[in-house]
Amino acid sequence: MLPRAARQALTVLPQHSFDSTTLSEAEIRSLVTRFGSPLLVVDCEQVRSQYHALKAALPGVDLHYALKPLPHAAVVACLRDEGAFFDLATTGEVELVKQQGIAADRCIHTHPIKRDSDIRDALRFGVTTFVADNPDEILKFVRYRKRAELLIRVSFRSPNAVVDLSKKFGCEAGSVLEMLQVARRAGVRVRGLSFHVGSQATDPAKYVEAIEACKNLFAEALLAGLPGLDTLDIGGGFPVAYNESVTPIDEFCAPIRAALAKMPSHVRIIAEPGRFIAAPAAISVSSVMGKAKRDGRWWYYLDDGVYGSYSGQMYDHAKYPVASLRRTSDQAGDEQFLSVLAGPTCDSIDVIDEAIMLPELDVGDLIVGRMMGAYTWASATDFNFFKRAKVVVMNERPAAANRVVRLKPRK
Repeated sequence: MLPRAARQALTVLPQHSFDSTTLSEAEIRSLVTRFGSPLLVVDCEQVRSQYHALKAALPGVDLHYALKPLPHAAVVACLRDEGAFFDLATTGEVELVKQQGIAADRCIHTHPIKRDSDIRDALRFGVTTFVADNPDEILKFVRYRKRAELLIRVSFRSPNAVVDLSKKFGCEAGSVLEMLQVARRAGVRVRGLSFHVGSQATDPAKYVEAIEACKNLFAEALLAGLPGLDTLDIGGGFPVAYNESVTPIDEFCAPIRAALAKMPSHVRIIAEPGRFIAAPAAISVSSVMGKAKRDGRWWYYLDDGVYGSYSGQMYDHAKYPVASLRRTSDQAGDEQFLSVLAGPTCDSIDVIDEAIMLPELDVGDLIVGRMMGAYTWASATDFNFFKRAKVVVMNERPAAANRVVRLKPRK
């Protein structure tokens, strides 16, 4: 059974349809007329473009798409057809890739802390590479030592990243040799090391620091009589542009490539991109369902909000670019006013933007959010029984379309 998020209503549009990054107003309105509102429009062509851009920027690195940002069946199928690998963290994600015909040997399981049932579910599927970051976690694999192998996750704190993922997971670099000794005494095989410098990282120097530290740890392990390390997972975190520009990915990865070139030639390098692939691949479309003037500002209440597709503002510290589409084209009404965008629920936390410049809008006008593929629909809820946005998938190739469930959109 697919996880709940992956079972939401799915509509597949033909490849010649629309490009979600350049949809015209008329095309967006056509989608709303056809499928209703709110919508999350996912463009598989953009998924492919982002994947290949990162692949070109990191030649020789096996890219394991991290499902967390956008665990949608169509995205998984699209990347499967492009030859991608996959990064799994839960039994639900295992089930999703299994449903899409992903080979287990193209997957790793990277959650550093797992229940025994999580390990068994992944092994049953055929995944054999896992991540651990402490001795207790290593010892969970004693009973599976003939079937499983580990990567030891190392912590490299990154306060400049939007989300410092080494705060919650990872061992200190100075503890790695001790961890390797624990694994050897327990008869558990360790294949290599992993790290994650943080989500939406802006400084490639942190990757370089971590790569060089791991190279030294490989050498120290060999000198300590602990051979066999042949894999390095450099994580994800590659940045995308929301409201501010970021370094182009090829330029961003240049120092990373240089650092990786110094690794021993027998070491396999893998990465776990999620946001970079998913974020630019979707837009959100919501409708104004009501308006009120409060303290001299117009408040516009949308049928989507921070409990829905804009959940990343709460959980991911994201600020999405938004624009309004009015039903009328009266140029006299183009004057901008300080306004508020609010979500539909009865909770006062449900406010998207308290100070946004907009023309005066009417009920039925549309708000379009860009760069909304990552940590939006994936973390949306049905709070207050407002259903999460319907997903419309575009530019899906026929080979992949044959493998996804097609459900009639709800009225």
